[in-house]
Amino acid sequence: MLEYLAYYLIAINFAAFAAFGFDKMLAEARAWRISEANLLGLAMFGGTAGAYAGRAIFRHKTRKMSFTRELHGVTALQACLLAAAALEAGGVIDLVPWLG
Repeated sequence: MLEYLAYYLIAINFAAFAAFGFDKMLAEARAWRISEANLLGLAMFGGTAGAYAGRAIFRHKTRKMSFTRELHGVTALQACLLAAAALEAGGVIDLVPWLG
């Protein structure tokens, strides 16, 4: 199970990174673009590291503060969910008490 999760995270982060690079190329060519919702969606589903790397390397979407806030929001949400999952796994809290 963990092996498949690792493969998934590698793939989604690569996809997010590539999407930022491809969207930058499209922006420079003044062509049809990848929507911000799709870029944020890749981050939301596990590609946050790839999204941040793509932003930094391709210098894309770095000055658009509304996008930056949304990406930071995705990151904060994921950090909270990860912390809650870690606390539940450690027996500190019970996120789903009715499942016992």
